[in-house]
Amino acid sequence: MNNDRQPLYVQIQEYIKNLIAQQTLEPNEKIPTEKDLMKQFNVSRITVANALGEMAKEGWIYRVPGRGSFVNGDHIKTEIINEPEKKVMKRPVRSINLIGLIIPSLEDFFAIRIIQGIREALEKYNYHLAIVITDNSKEKEEEVILQLIDKGAKGLIIFPVDAETYNEEILALKMNKFPFVLIDRYLPGIETHFVSSDSYLGAELAVNHLWKLGHRNIAICSDSPLPTMSVSDRISGYMETLRKKEALINPSLIRTEFNVDYTKIDEKDPLYRYLKSNVATAIITLNARLGLYIKSIALKIGLKVPEDLSIVTFDDPIPFYDDMGGFTHINQYEKEMGKRGAEIILKVIENPEAYQDHYEKVVIEPHLVVKQSTASNNN
Repeated sequence: MNNDRQPLYVQIQEYIKNLIAQQTLEPNEKIPTEKDLMKQFNVSRITVANALGEMAKEGWIYRVPGRGSFVNGDHIKTEIINEPEKKVMKRPVRSINLIGLIIPSLEDFFAIRIIQGIREALEKYNYHLAIVITDNSKEKEEEVILQLIDKGAKGLIIFPVDAETYNEEILALKMNKFPFVLIDRYLPGIETHFVSSDSYLGAELAVNHLWKLGHRNIAICSDSPLPTMSVSDRISGYMETLRKKEALINPSLIRTEFNVDYTKIDEKDPLYRYLKSNVATAIITLNARLGLYIKSIALKIGLKVPEDLSIVTFDDPIPFYDDMGGFTHINQYEKEMGKRGAEIILKVIENPEAYQDHYEKVVIEPHLVVKQSTASNNN
């Protein structure tokens, strides 16, 4: 077969298998490093990791953390324990079906409900879920993608971090046809499997609700200046809904430049000063945590919620404490989002040929839930 027609990861595998077959590489001898293979075949690290991961599962090689990959002479999958100057062979490792979930944080109920949905979908099947938190770091996201593939993950569910540019390892997943699905957001211009809420509609619902209550100075606010498509869609929905009402778009009410430090309330902070200026009578926060934080600032300033300031959040920040004054919020059905994402990745793993050029794109319709953080504008 002509090598030019073979996928690059297959070419890497055939190269190493030939070295083993010709006894150029002896049993327990180290194979070329990932860096060497990347240079030789002019490929990304993820392509090499994918190739070696499959070879390890097939029993051609075994991998030693921190040392590299070695020829497995008898083709038995084994676990290697390193001790000074010797290797101890343990009983064969049982292969498990692993799916990786890569998520920025677990600091709100939004992420927790997504995980609940994923786990409920997977528990019917023989798959294990490995959850890795990236701390909203693009660099860490890139690392854990490679680590999960190295550990034999059959597919990935990725909640991408906020970033100005695409993660190259996510693009490499697509190029290498590795099964993955994005949660909560998508990459414009790039075909992938994804599950998200209709962010545009969510903003429209929030604006319409506040408008009916008599609010005209309606602010919309995020907690990070880094762009995402979900934030962009919500801003677009906010602006277009106001245009339909023939309202002027006030740039001072669109606040996406704040970089919020949730560990403290600082009177010198731009968000604190903004709320104190009373520019807005109502505010839409693009996540639930920010809604809670803004309410805390408002109380410190002396503003009552909802009498002086109405707040609508995306997602419910305190779902179990309605007696404390629940938040009017946009329900994005995060649990369903996680469930649908898990169902998609299972289908892609089990039937990859059917999804070579077909992508599942699920957009869930959100709904407004009216509680106690919004009221008529009396100003």
